[in-house]
Amino acid sequence: MLIRPSTQNDLASVDALLMRTYPKLLKADYAASILAKALPIISRAQPKLLSCGTYYVVEEDGVILGAGGWTQDEDQHDLGHIRHVVTDDRALRRGVGRRLMQHCFQMARTVEVLKMECWATHTAVPFYKAVGFTEVGPIDVALVEGISFPSVRMLRDL
Repeated sequence: MLIRPSTQNDLASVDALLMRTYPKLLKADYAASILAKALPIISRAQPKLLSCGTYYVVEEDGVILGAGGWTQDEDQHDLGHIRHVVTDDRALRRGVGRRLMQHCFQMARTVEVLKMECWATHTAVPFYKAVGFTEVGPIDVALVEGISFPSVRMLRDL
C-alpha cells in the first residue's frame, strides 16, 4: 500500500469513496433521519483539504482504499486535527486506516504537534480508541445552518 499526499486530481475518486462507504458504515449507528440530512454534506470531498499537503490517500494497485489527514490548529500550534477519514468498506481490517493514522502522527510530529484531536462518528470510536485516542465526550458538529451531526470528541498525545 502506498500513502501519498492527495491532489485535486483525486477529487472524483475520494468523492466516490465517501459516497459509497459512509452510507454503508454509518447506518448502524445513526437514525435514517440524521443520515438523510448529513450524508449529502459529509459524503463530499473537500477541495481545499485535498490540496492542503496534509491530506493523504492510501492506494493499492492504483485504487484508492482510504483517505484522510490532519491540519494544524491555527491558534494552538502544538495541536492537530484529524480530518475527513474514510476507509473503503471492502478494505476494512486490512490496516488501511491504521497506516493512514500512523502516517498522520509521524508527519504532525515533524512540525512539533504534540496532541491530536478528532471528532469521531459513533461508528469510528472503536477504531480511534485502537489507535490511541481517548474519549472526551459527545459533541454536535455543525455542518451547515440548522444541521448538526452527533459525534464524539477524542484526543491523543503524540
